Amino acid sequence: MQLAKRVRSLTPSSTLAITAKAKEMKEAGHDVIGLGAGEPDFNTPQHIIDAAVSSMNEGHTKYTPSGGLPALKKAIASKLKEDQGLDYALNEIIVTNGAKHGLYTLFQVILDQGDEVIIPIPYWVSYPEQVKLAGGVPVYVEGSETNGFKITAEQLRNAVTSNTRAVIINSPSNPTGMVYSREELEALGQVCLEHGILIISDEIYEKLIYSGNRHVSVAEISPELKRQTILINGVSKSHSMTGWRIGYAAGDRVIINAMTDLASHSTSNPTTTAQYGTIAAYTGSQQPVEEMRQAFEERLDIIFEKLTEIPGLSCIKPQGAFYLFPNVKEASALTGCKNVDEFAELLLTEARVAVIPGSGFGAPDYIRLSYATSLEQLETAIERIKQFVMSKMK
Repeated sequence: MQLAKRVRSLTPSSTLAITAKAKEMKEAGHDVIGLGAGEPDFNTPQHIIDAAVSSMNEGHTKYTPSGGLPALKKAIASKLKEDQGLDYALNEIIVTNGAKHGLYTLFQVILDQGDEVIIPIPYWVSYPEQVKLAGGVPVYVEGSETNGFKITAEQLRNAVTSNTRAVIINSPSNPTGMVYSREELEALGQVCLEHGILIISDEIYEKLIYSGNRHVSVAEISPELKRQTILINGVSKSHSMTGWRIGYAAGDRVIINAMTDLASHSTSNPTTTAQYGTIAAYTGSQQPVEEMRQAFEERLDIIFEKLTEIPGLSCIKPQGAFYLFPNVKEASALTGCKNVDEFAELLLTEARVAVIPGSGFGAPDYIRLSYATSLEQLETAIERIKQFVMSKMK
């Protein structure tokens, strides 16, 4: 049976592949510590669970509008007003089956064959694949480590062509955890305004910010940039609701309407129960969100120093999300590996630590480690990596 060209060209998700292999090893009885998964290790706050259960008991188990419950859209609009000072009408918001589905649907409605989307490197693994599935062309711009893995306005301007349709800004970033400042966003936004480029602002990690840094949405900088931006967000990371699959997009009503029409033919609507849970997530107490953020920051501060003590490894301390993205090119060479992919493979099979090789993020000299697991597990994992490197050096 022959598959369509669009799926034959897909690159499998390295994140899911490593996670699946680590799970297989665990089930076979191996003591594997997984630092690959991109989800909080906290359970969903109880008041959200209670609201979801109550909604089912009250009979809210049927279809909803394709673009989401009006009550949830109102909650999202209130959240955007309170957090970023942004005003969105309900027809400027669509609720999606996770932020990933929001991005996928967005690319489907804005891209024609050959349209280009500028994607900074390192990037989240699904950006290029989703662009290609929509017939678009990913155009990569490298955010250098010396610039905190962020691209500059000059780099963006040099990458623009007559086919450029959009640029993706992911802040805080997966996989680097780095955050764009207001000044950096202003400069990038000016280029987009000059060339009429749509800004896709992926803000899924906005609540996980550390060391006194502040999340800034490019849409809040000016009315002009708000009109030029499609904001993507959701509750997966902020409220530890990855499995609930609720995200949203906010922006130009013509684009949002097209996304809603497409969703009506693909998913019908986001899961009803999960939508009621998300209403509670946004209208209820935000204390669990802050407690989780504080726990992640504490872990980061403890394990960052331990990680940078490993020979041949260097790392910029992230400002957000829950990932470390160390450069392990030298460590890989010290252990006799031909590349970092092999290094990551040996960490799993010999050191029993699952990490994600940076090649999946467009950065082959790096690995991504998630610290969304217990501090005890993290310290053990870092020690295993250190012992693995030092043993191979002898």
